[in-house]
Amino acid sequence: MSVDIDWNNLGFDYMQLPYRYVAHWKDGAWDEGTLSTDPNLSLNEGSPILHYGQGAFEGLKAYRTKSGKIQLFRPDQNAHRLHNSAEKLLMPPFPEDRFVDAVKQVVAANHDYVPPYGTGATLYLRPMLIGVGPNIGVAPAKEYIFDVFAMPVGPYFKGGMVPTKFVVADQHDRAAHYGTGQAKVGGNYAASLQAGKFAHEHGYGDAIYLDPIEHKYIEEVGSANFFGISKDGKTLKTPKSPSILPSITKYSILTLAHDRFGMKTEETKIAITDLDQFGEAGACGTAAVITPIASITYNGHEHVFYSETEVGPYTKKIYDELTGIQFGDVPAPEGWIVDVPVD
Repeated sequence: MSVDIDWNNLGFDYMQLPYRYVAHWKDGAWDEGTLSTDPNLSLNEGSPILHYGQGAFEGLKAYRTKSGKIQLFRPDQNAHRLHNSAEKLLMPPFPEDRFVDAVKQVVAANHDYVPPYGTGATLYLRPMLIGVGPNIGVAPAKEYIFDVFAMPVGPYFKGGMVPTKFVVADQHDRAAHYGTGQAKVGGNYAASLQAGKFAHEHGYGDAIYLDPIEHKYIEEVGSANFFGISKDGKTLKTPKSPSILPSITKYSILTLAHDRFGMKTEETKIAITDLDQFGEAGACGTAAVITPIASITYNGHEHVFYSETEVGPYTKKIYDELTGIQFGDVPAPEGWIVDVPVD
């Protein structure tokens, strides 16, 4: 099948592909699930996802290697994180082994839409678990839908691997410390829309959120995690907080920085007033991959890191290692890569 897409100029936008995977939970069990050609879900108007936000989702990617193979990056970690999100919202978790299998089915069925090697584009997958059925009271749903759909995407931040400016959203919180911050749920993202709109209108890539109690410590960078690298390149730090989403990309970076580059890695509180300790900084996540942070503006003061126009050498080294693994050019730690067979 020939697909007419400009692979080199993809944005991060929805595109309807031929196949998605759908499974239903009812009467205490998940059905067998199936691939579907229908992009629409039928929901009762009383569904708890519509009224009370009882739903969670994931994001992961499929990559085309130089040899033409297709592979996934740590999908078991996404399966486990969705399991944890489901438990937080009192939803029946979708079995983790079936999650990985469903993702593989969607990728294989839409394999013509996995971008060619060398374009930098990927096939983005969006698994989601939502509470449905007639249920107007504030209580868990009696029925659930698990759905996985996909689309080819380019970089999340415009320009890709280029330094991006961010602004601190000190009048906004993304999530509460003991709320749903560690779960990947829609409400956390709805809470970010207002600050994100302000940031974009004022020329920034996105907003940075501080901790919701003292407003002193960095939490997240828009929909990504923050990391900072010491000026001598020997230490990499990421924020620690009960309201930060545990980024699979972040933990992969921590592992690679320590195991392959001998860096000291640490999850700790990072005060917004203590940015001078870092020579480089970045935002990391499945969508963002690694986006260098050019500067952070806080209370009218702009703190510039390595450069406003060039990527720092340590950030670039980690980025090359991570994406090299994802695209099959660098050996991966055991269990990080899952091949997708295509008939």
